[in-house]
Amino acid sequence: MRPARTWVLTALAMAAFAGNSLLCRLALRQTPIDAASFTAIRLVSGALVLWLVVRSRQGSQQGAGNWLSALALFAYAACFSFAYVSLPTGTGALLLFGAVQALMIGYGIWSGERLRPAQLAGLALALGGLAGLLLPGLSAPPLAGTLLMLAAGLSWGIYSLRGKGAGDPTQVTAGNFLRAAPLAAGLGLLILALEGLSVDAAGVGYAAASGALTSGIGYAVWYSVMPALKATTAASVQLSVPVIAALGGIAFLGEPLTLRLVLASLAILGGIALVVWQKPAPPGPPAALARQRTDQKAAH
Repeated sequence: MRPARTWVLTALAMAAFAGNSLLCRLALRQTPIDAASFTAIRLVSGALVLWLVVRSRQGSQQGAGNWLSALALFAYAACFSFAYVSLPTGTGALLLFGAVQALMIGYGIWSGERLRPAQLAGLALALGGLAGLLLPGLSAPPLAGTLLMLAAGLSWGIYSLRGKGAGDPTQVTAGNFLRAAPLAAGLGLLILALEGLSVDAAGVGYAAASGALTSGIGYAVWYSVMPALKATTAASVQLSVPVIAALGGIAFLGEPLTLRLVLASLAILGGIALVVWQKPAPPGPPAALARQRTDQKAAH
């Protein structure tokens, strides 16, 4: 793949990821659609588009997702939608991205990866930025929305970890979307029985665009370009997503750009950049093996 085409597709994928936040917040703020309906429509339309992409490539059905991954995908999508009932666009994207990266970094450490001093400083900086964002105050995000978005990030991180080496990424994602769609429909039926659903044409359009374009096509574009990027580059370019989402919220929704969000963004994204841009130290033993060796030494 030519470098120019690689970077154009990468930019389109990052814009699509940020677009998920913008479309969800736009729908829930400016139309009557409820979070459960948005989730169901997003997953169904995403499943349809990804299925069409896989069919157009005449892919096989090997490794086409599984129910545990689909459950993590559903948890991400549902928590994401309900979080954006109260969270501003940029804050939600920052919390989501921070939670995903924190889980990935934590999993790497647990698996035996060692962090260099600069990476440890970056991790401390990112955690400090997150703490600063969540401290009580006039511009602090709502607690319920914050917890839901952090849960969405952890669910997406789990989904991503489970997807490593599971087969063709686009095909696997299509299979997981197909499995997650009925779970979302079940959530919609539950909400309907409890308090009723609310939909309109504009809200349905935003949800369908989120599923078909910024999720389905966005994921397909990203997976097509990932083989041409180094791992650190792939991780680094995703630092742009919360920034793009925040700018979109300001431009299209009139959301304020607070000093707290600016400082927290610089700390969180800067800290994560220090972690992902540094060359990892030589791997150590996994945590479980290290504990076993410690116990054996103590026994002797």
